[in-house]
Formats: sequence, structure tokens, C-alpha cells
Amino acid sequence: MIVLVTAGSREGLKTNEPNGEGRVRPKPSEIWVAEPYLTAVRAAGGTPLIVAPEEKNITKLIDICDAVVITGGHFDIHPSHYGEVQIGRIDHVDTARTDTELALARACIERDIPVLGVCGGMQALAVAAGGSLVQDIATDLENTIEHEQPTAPSTPWHEVTLSKGRLYDIFGSVVEVNSTHHQSVKQAGSFSVTGIAPDGVIEAIERPDLRFCVGVQWHPELLCNRLYEALILSC
Repeated sequence: MIVLVTAGSREGLKTNEPNGEGRVRPKPSEIWVAEPYLTAVRAAGGTPLIVAPEEKNITKLIDICDAVVITGGHFDIHPSHYGEVQIGRIDHVDTARTDTELALARACIERDIPVLGVCGGMQALAVAAGGSLVQDIATDLENTIEHEQPTAPSTPWHEVTLSKGRLYDIFGSVVEVNSTHHQSVKQAGSFSVTGIAPDGVIEAIERPDLRFCVGVQWHPELLCNRLYEALILSC
């Protein structure tokens, strides 16, 4: 099973200064993805294929893949993508990556390609389906818990209550999750909201009419592999 996994980018370092060994070695820009995504896909029986942020051949990629994972990253979707202006905290904006991930999300929804959106990937699914985002939980919402946990994300931080759906079938009515986000889904577009944090923040969305179209605000690849196994089984 070929699984597309979206990636981020890092700027290079242009220098004419010699390194410690006396050689000039400018550092090129990099395309990268956190290893736990790839490990989770492989462990579930898939073969990951990394998608660069500026990828234009979305149709060709969709034609050769069995599933898609839209990953999270250290960037925010600009509010212009959901018809709003910036009113709160917006971190780094990666235009190329956002364009690619939104195009992938729309293609998966339109063609019923199994897709898992993780953290920012869930937000991309919602925006692609006509939804919108809370630009900054701490300033836009009242009486919320801390969603940028100070502890290692390999450990759970809070519970999510699940309603009937794919995630409920996998985890039951409650699942313990990690939390590394300052934005969240405000309106889910064509998705159903199936997971809620104790403070009411949306933590999971699904399209029950499609084979597997799920977004979660947490990082399941750091906790257990059941969600990735379900993605592969749906292919």
C-alpha cells in the first residue's frame, strides 16, 4: 500500500566561511518529515511516499497512491484560506505547503481516497471542506485547558470524548491524547465533529460517507498505531 505523507521544508544556510575542517560547505534547503509518521505507516503495512511542499502533480500522485497522511508542522494556515482576516496569533505561514496540503485534502474528499489528517492536517481537511479555524485558542476562547502541553508529547495530556463513528469504533467513548497545538477547528465544513476536549475544543472530525476520512488534533503516531492500522485496512 502506497501512502502519501506530506512534508515540511527548512531553509538552507548560504555561507562562504570555512567550517571547522577548513572547507566551505553551504547548507542546502531541506525537505523533511518527522520519522514517527513514517514508522507508523510502515508498522501498519504501508509504504510511505514523501510529498514535498511545492508539489504540483497532485492528480498523478493521487492516481498512484492508496492512502494519504496529511501531517502537522510548525506553521499555521493563513485565515485568508477560510475567508477571514488575521485577528489573533498566527505563527509561521508556509504558503507552498498549505497550498499542496489543501489540494491533497480536496482530492481525497472528492475521490474517496483514505486520508488521515494529523494535528495541522486535521485543520487542512476542515478548511478544504469549507470549514474555518480558531486562530488562537488561548485568546479566542474562554476557560480552556492548556493545549500546548509542557510535557513530552509521547505521553498523554488530556482526554477526548468520542461520539459514534470510526474513532469510537477504534478507541471507545474516551481516548487519552497528547496536545501540541494553539489553533483548532471552529467550523468543520462538510465533516462531522466526533471528538471533543474537556473544554469543548474540537479534537476529531470525520466523513462517515467516505471509506476513511478522519482528522485528529493529536499525534497518534507518538502514542499507539491503531489509527494508522485502520487507515491501511480501509484501502
